[in-house]
Amino acid sequence: MVDFKLEIVVLPVSDVDRAKEFYARMGFRQDADFSGPEGFRVVQFTPPGSPASIIFGSGVADAAPGSERGVHLVVTDIVAARAELEARGVEVSEVFHDAGGIFHHAGTIDRVPGTHPTRQSYSSFASFTDPDGNTFILQEVTTRNPGRTSHVVYDSAPELEQALRDAAAAHGEHERELGHEDQDWPSWYAAHMARAAGLDA
Repeated sequence: MVDFKLEIVVLPVSDVDRAKEFYARMGFRQDADFSGPEGFRVVQFTPPGSPASIIFGSGVADAAPGSERGVHLVVTDIVAARAELEARGVEVSEVFHDAGGIFHHAGTIDRVPGTHPTRQSYSSFASFTDPDGNTFILQEVTTRNPGRTSHVVYDSAPELEQALRDAAAAHGEHERELGHEDQDWPSWYAAHMARAAGLDA
């Protein structure tokens, strides 16, 4: 079967530069800011560790600004993620779980304060909005359900080669800082490449 990979979420915004400042402050990586004729503009940001990105701009969305609801950002520690966003000046809701214990209801229906009682994976949430009101949900996932990719997948041999070359360059700097040869370089490579792919090292 052909892979269908989620790549882009398009966000409707009213002020492109304001949105750009907000997502940069969140720590998202800016990938692009292209301008075209008649005011057309495309800005792309990628959340840390995410294979998918967000796009906003002028002429890229016909929905009302702020009408996007429920884009989920997966984190491994929702308490730490919330604290990090707050430190960046982002207003985030308190952590909550759903009274039913599975997924959250729409809006604030059946929200229960605090993390899931057993910290069950997929079951603890927090929410925030961008300056236009587009709503994001943080969802804590510590263990993936079977069938989901939880490892690094490279799309081609050249992509894997580049990842190895990047790791080699970084490892050379690591050895210079150590002042001697690193005998356990496979472990260092593995941890470095996992972090680069957004996985736990």
